[in-house]
Amino acid sequence: MSPPPRRPPMTRLIPEVFRDPTIRVSMLAVFAFGFAGAATAPYQSVVGIRELGLSNGLYSALIFCAAAVNVVVSILLGNLADRLGEYRRMMLPVAVFGILGYGAVYAVPSQVTFILSALCLLPVYGSLNSLLFANVRATTKGMERNVVASVNSGVRAMISLSWILVPGITGALLASSKTMLPAYLFASLACAVCLGLIGLFLPRRTPADTAPPRHLSYLAALGEVVSPPVFLRVLAVALITSTLHVNDAILPLIVTGAAHGTVADIGVLVGIVALLEVIFIIVWGRAQRMMNHVTALAIGTIIYIVYLLLLGHASAPWHLYALTLISGVGAAALISIPITYLQDLIAERPGLGSALISVNIFLSAGLSALIFAIGTGTSSYSGTAIVGAVAGFAGLAMLLFFERARRRR
Repeated sequence: MSPPPRRPPMTRLIPEVFRDPTIRVSMLAVFAFGFAGAATAPYQSVVGIRELGLSNGLYSALIFCAAAVNVVVSILLGNLADRLGEYRRMMLPVAVFGILGYGAVYAVPSQVTFILSALCLLPVYGSLNSLLFANVRATTKGMERNVVASVNSGVRAMISLSWILVPGITGALLASSKTMLPAYLFASLACAVCLGLIGLFLPRRTPADTAPPRHLSYLAALGEVVSPPVFLRVLAVALITSTLHVNDAILPLIVTGAAHGTVADIGVLVGIVALLEVIFIIVWGRAQRMMNHVTALAIGTIIYIVYLLLLGHASAPWHLYALTLISGVGAAALISIPITYLQDLIAERPGLGSALISVNIFLSAGLSALIFAIGTGTSSYSGTAIVGAVAGFAGLAMLLFFERARRRR
């Protein structure tokens, strides 16, 4: 009997699970989803405020309301997808919302269009992220926990990869343009690619493969999300991940302030950290084969806390460049590990469990705004970094307390 053919060296580097067509297509769809956000998010305020004339207050309220709508829609659509037992069917119309939302802003640029798109169309499209992760989760059902963590890390890395490539490319293409509106055209085209990937290449799943043990009404689904055993853990994770948002807000201010750097340093530093995130997201996925999610998240949180403490004492550009490795390692953990942990909180319902990702994003953004206000109100931007580190430690302490209490039951 002849031996089986040997795989080419490059093929052996790819774990077997990533050859699954559902996971492979989902990763490409997540990249397209991230492309749309990375093409528009850096220029959203420029388009809304400077080009279309929205006031600062109206813009802030709009962004907050849009995030709240996204949370509610993600929960409702996640629960509906669980009831249907098939996630692909929900993804198709959701992707269309993205095409229309971004396309409308480009084709009919006005305050009304921008508001309706940001408040009604794009929050629905934003739920595609949760649905994609839910579909991957359903596909990995029955696999070992470390394999699930590796898959989630790989899928999440595609969003970071899009943020490495797309903002710079978009900025270069529009460098000589008088308007940033074409960024919304790029995003609409990315949504169309995402729709094509899902519609043409994502394998169908039968309801029997994914149907939960019992259906929940929409109010019952919301009730399960806000139930103390689930919500308190989500809140703890949100407090930990809020440190990422705090860093996003204060790093440019510290670079051009206490560290005496330049605007050019900001772009270089962000690019270096984003590249390191992609690398270490995969590393953290492998690390979870040797430890559970909580232990891995605790180690990553401590690393990021150390980074924020050192950031608070940075006084020269080289200090910031020296911190990029610590920042990249810690940020990769805080970006990727919570996905699997949150899904496990409602493990029997992939759609609802993955909707907790959106809940976490909303809560962490709100908490980071509070931390920023407290830090800047009582100290400097450097002091705010230290306040953020304290908040991250508080979130870790809460998480470990709730997990210990759960094990005692």
